[in-house]
Amino acid sequence: MPLKLSLKPGEKFVLNGAVVQNGDRRGVLLLQNKASVLREKDIMQAEEVTTPARHIYFPVMMMYLDESGASKYYDEFAQRLSEFMGVIQNQDILVDCVNVSKYAMGREYYKALMLCRKLIEYEDARLGNVAPGVSKGGAAV
Repeated sequence: MPLKLSLKPGEKFVLNGAVVQNGDRRGVLLLQNKASVLREKDIMQAEEVTTPARHIYFPVMMMYLDESGASKYYDEFAQRLSEFMGVIQNQDILVDCVNVSKYAMGREYYKALMLCRKLIEYEDARLGNVAPGVSKGGAAV
């Protein structure tokens, strides 16, 4: 089943490691086979890795974008997830953490990333960074 991306004018995304930018009009891109795709809003730059949940998200993102080199990032991911789980008491978030780990171990990195967004939202709400349920926008590619 193809993946359909509806792109805003000028929107950037990463496709199998290449940064691609849409032109000056809305566009639609159909991907007919498996590819690693991340929209600009889901890209995190290294300098944005400033909280424990972001320290989980970043290596998962790198595993997704560089699947052949995923083992380089796995140990960092596992350590940071373990640390995070050691201080979290919310059972729903702990379940999400376990599922992030399952997805990462199963090489389902995109699913793990989307669940990591929930960890970031939870953390941001607790730290007062943003209102509960509101995710911060992503960084420029």
